Amino acid sequence: MVVKRAQVPLVCHGHSRPIVDLSYSPVTDDGFFLMSASKDGKPMLRNGETGDWIGTFEGHKGAVWGACLDPSATIAATASADFSARVWDALSGELMHSFDHKHIVRSVDFAKSGKKIVTGGAEKLIRIFDLERPDADPVIIGGAPATVRISLFHENDSTILAAFNDNTGVRLYDIRTGQPVRNLETKCPTTSVEISRDGQFITTADGKDVKIWDAHKFSLVKSHTLQHAAESATLFPSIKRFVAAGNDMWVRLFDSETGEELECNKGHHGPVHCVRFAPGGESYASGSEDGTIRIWKTVVGNGNDGDAGEGSSKQEAAEDNGVEKSQAEEFPVLGGAVKAVGNVVQSITQKVAGLKVNGDKT
Repeated sequence: MVVKRAQVPLVCHGHSRPIVDLSYSPVTDDGFFLMSASKDGKPMLRNGETGDWIGTFEGHKGAVWGACLDPSATIAATASADFSARVWDALSGELMHSFDHKHIVRSVDFAKSGKKIVTGGAEKLIRIFDLERPDADPVIIGGAPATVRISLFHENDSTILAAFNDNTGVRLYDIRTGQPVRNLETKCPTTSVEISRDGQFITTADGKDVKIWDAHKFSLVKSHTLQHAAESATLFPSIKRFVAAGNDMWVRLFDSETGEELECNKGHHGPVHCVRFAPGGESYASGSEDGTIRIWKTVVGNGNDGDAGEGSSKQEAAEDNGVEKSQAEEFPVLGGAVKAVGNVVQSITQKVAGLKVNGDKT
């Protein structure tokens, strides 16, 4: 029998409007990093372990719906309601490329090579841009049934997974032909699609259902119907656990085999739009309508799943850097200089150019 635990998360402030997307980088020699997209139009970069704010990418003129880092965590990409997708130097914050679209851009993803990005949005088109030839025309895949909500590279960058607003299922497109070749069936419109870091599984959320698929055979591995609608779901690296969250503001941890709820965490003051496991699974982040990111600790395999570790010195140190260990009713934005964590963080805070410094953020 697993004892359910409630924990106190790290609370990351800085955004002034809802957070709609979160993305972790892979683990690098300097740790791992977290990107957030928000309707305030100011995507942010954080230390993935501590939640410390590193910088804000300035320039978009509308809500940012998607944000991610390349495999080296040195280049960032963003998708915006200002009809553009942008590529940034993640060390300096400088804009590298801006790709114009004819309507709102809802999603962006890097190829595993880091040399291409894929975008999707309200044009009902999927575009693939070559970052080595940024002036070249993109590869365009048409025929989407609705706004492209999610677009992800898959299978050695030869195919694209796409999900759509107000349309059920997840389509797999062959980039060479531009045609859909497979479809993952869902009962409700799919609001979340995640490919596991090892490329073995696809996790989807639609309505109250969370499904885990074989990423190569596209067969259904597990399907769980939850008591509450899940807008987003994320899979633990070893497939033992998954996290789901949605409009009820709770962030829940489940056993992937049985569907048993192991942990139920409250703290957000608005619907939760996105959840993502850190690359090693030691924690998971949630982003909400309340404008905060919360980082929850995961401890698996020692009988203390979800142990909060409230006395952690990392949590206490993080409070100085726009991160608060609190479940208070009010969330004032914290100031103070960023404490460098690792060489990359130190480099970013010293060489910051296009990124706003922590004391200036709003």
